[in-house]
Amino acid sequence: MKKYVIIVLAFMAIACKQNNEDNHAHNPDGSHVGEEIPRLDYTIWTDKTELFVEFPVLIVGQPSKFAAHFTVMDKHQPVREGSVTVSLIKGDKGIRATAESPSSPGIFSPIIQPKEAGVHQLVFDLSTPQYKDKIVIKDIMVYSNLDEANKAVGDAGEDGSISFLKEQAWKIDFQTAPVVKGDIYNVIKTSGVWQPAQGSVKALVATANGTVNFATTNLTEGTEVKQGQLLMNVSSQGLANNNLSADIASAKAKFDQAQSEYNRKKELYESKIIPKSEFEKVESNYTIAKSQYQSLASGVSGGSKQIRAPFNGFIRSVNIGNGDYAEQGTVLISVATEQSKVLKSQIAPTYGLTMQNIKNVWYQTEMGNWKSILDTEGEILSISKDVERESPLITVYAKVNDAITLPDGSLTQVQIAMGNGEQGTLVPESALLEDYGNYSVMVQLSGESFERRPISIGQRNGKNVEVLKGLQVGDVVVTTGAYQVKMASMSGSTPAHGHEH
Repeated sequence: MKKYVIIVLAFMAIACKQNNEDNHAHNPDGSHVGEEIPRLDYTIWTDKTELFVEFPVLIVGQPSKFAAHFTVMDKHQPVREGSVTVSLIKGDKGIRATAESPSSPGIFSPIIQPKEAGVHQLVFDLSTPQYKDKIVIKDIMVYSNLDEANKAVGDAGEDGSISFLKEQAWKIDFQTAPVVKGDIYNVIKTSGVWQPAQGSVKALVATANGTVNFATTNLTEGTEVKQGQLLMNVSSQGLANNNLSADIASAKAKFDQAQSEYNRKKELYESKIIPKSEFEKVESNYTIAKSQYQSLASGVSGGSKQIRAPFNGFIRSVNIGNGDYAEQGTVLISVATEQSKVLKSQIAPTYGLTMQNIKNVWYQTEMGNWKSILDTEGEILSISKDVERESPLITVYAKVNDAITLPDGSLTQVQIAMGNGEQGTLVPESALLEDYGNYSVMVQLSGESFERRPISIGQRNGKNVEVLKGLQVGDVVVTTGAYQVKMASMSGSTPAHGHEH
């Protein structure tokens, strides 16, 4: 019995020794097996790209796999094609690794194994079919071992921010924008009426007597037309008087006769056989005959005058029925374009608005978005000088070179900027979240970390809003999708990552 106990104790001692050795197994860098390596993350914005990168702290001899999230700033979509080369550089020496394609949409996973401790810089070279970009992260430390890294990095812990993953943002309408400095103007808030701009409406008239035949069955108000498109034919066939074919034939005969006489007299004049006055009379008859013939024959096909669209646009009005008779000079149809409009606004004369102190005009599109007349090289046309007793307002006319699909006579909200602008902090109006008159925005702290921040606002200048308190230039705010981020903050749980770390 005693011998059995000794054997059991011996086995227990061996097992304890083995377990103790397992618990103190070491990696080549001196760290314990199974010890978790702390992770770092950085978010860098350029004009074209947002880089959000996560990776284990860099240790000499230890491979570090990057999860580099690349987002195209325009429309906030993941980079789906291309390659990324990451370089770890110290002084004039470095190593690099390339991911030839994303491991999943927007995410590239190159692996770097540092060779030397010390301060380095990370350089990410992105190459896509559409563009190239270079992003540099300075002062990246490479540690000699894990213990040194743990002492330096420590445990960041929870910071109370809102988690909203890149995979979530890429699946919805999402956009961010930096907080910037810009001119803030005092504005006059009013409304405006859309009117056709000069030259944007063309009335097409019958250039000959005849019966009108529509070239298409859907020639109605609002129908889109292309420049040169055949709209109507005016036919005078069968008419005893003002028959187009007969008139053209007559004009052609007179033109041929005048041309023959002109050529003959020209030779005589050049030979100094006839005086200049006689030649000039023949030349004048020839010019008139030519003009009359060309005018009658222009736009004629199959004995009918063709009425064609003068530019791309739409049918504004149809003033005659298919098959009706029209006399020469009758307005048949009018064509308009949406590419240019006049915006008419009225304000009280007490504002003291003049052509000298008016700076800009903002208007709302049919989608409710604010736009400036200066965005498309529009201009202030005039400001009326007098007011009427029945309507004691002055009128401001502005030309808008934009495709306005709203019908003429439609109303829109207008802001008129006046005076000298003062520098202020600006964010897009679309970034605002409002609760009972209190405003806040979603600030992007890092690629997947957000914070709801209360702000105080001042003047609204079109699509931008002045921020008096709560933001600094360079902060990045959510301009589209802020409500979804807000809902994520109320869910009470942090979603799991959709990619491998």
